[in-house]
Amino acid sequence: MKKLSFLGLIFVLFVSFGLGSAMAFTTEDLAKASALEEILKRGELRVGLEAGYQPFEMQDEKGNIVGFDVDIAYELGKAIFGKGGEKKVKIINTAWEGIIPALMTHKFDIIMSGMTILQSRNLKVNFCDPYYYIGQCLLINKKNKDKYKSYKDLNKKGVIITSKLGVTGAFTAERLMPKATLRLFKTEAEGALQVANGLADAFIYDEPQVRVFAAKYKETTFGIFKPLTYEPLGWAIRKGDPDFLNFLNNFLRQIRGDGRWEKLKKKWFVDYIEKVAQKQ
Repeated sequence: MKKLSFLGLIFVLFVSFGLGSAMAFTTEDLAKASALEEILKRGELRVGLEAGYQPFEMQDEKGNIVGFDVDIAYELGKAIFGKGGEKKVKIINTAWEGIIPALMTHKFDIIMSGMTILQSRNLKVNFCDPYYYIGQCLLINKKNKDKYKSYKDLNKKGVIITSKLGVTGAFTAERLMPKATLRLFKTEAEGALQVANGLADAFIYDEPQVRVFAAKYKETTFGIFKPLTYEPLGWAIRKGDPDFLNFLNNFLRQIRGDGRWEKLKKKWFVDYIEKVAQKQ
């Protein structure tokens, strides 16, 4: 019995040593396979977004892609490459319906595009910690100011609600206002314009975007800014990359702590919206 126990102990030690070595090898292998290592070797950070989500990302009058997410992407470039790292950031404008497939097929390294963290999306990608929180809000034509005071007033036949195809605004309208007619458009701008022109009763979309459209179309629309949903936004990366995820979460903590996040928030969610209103 003692001899058998001794042999058993040797076997257990051998197996444990083997498993420990395998685990160490796996950890090292994961680190080498991280997108972060690929980015450093390439000397370029590739960022996927859809440039139509004001004020997160959009095209300015010269055709340059600018916005809150874009500026944070440049800060991320500096964090990865050091001084001048913003010049090593490549912005890749991608249609929303293809943005996750493009990430998964290595067209870019990260999605920084105001993406709501949904469990359905989380099955396909990994998200960093939330960097912004939004809720769905309503843009209403001013002719209906006394008629529609909340989403409940819109939940009836004959009411026309617009949003963008494949976004949480559309999902929220279907859930909270099922009796209304929902019209979906390829871009959010088309949906908002329907309300501004009196062709629809309400546009449902993310709060920052509704504020922009309410400022842009202040003569014909107004916003109801009480959020209908709670939605954390996160940057998405390919699954199975703990090194890159750890780096992103630490980067986010840093820019929140040193004031850069607040500075960019004021630039795009206060100053930019005021400029839009002044132009009208």
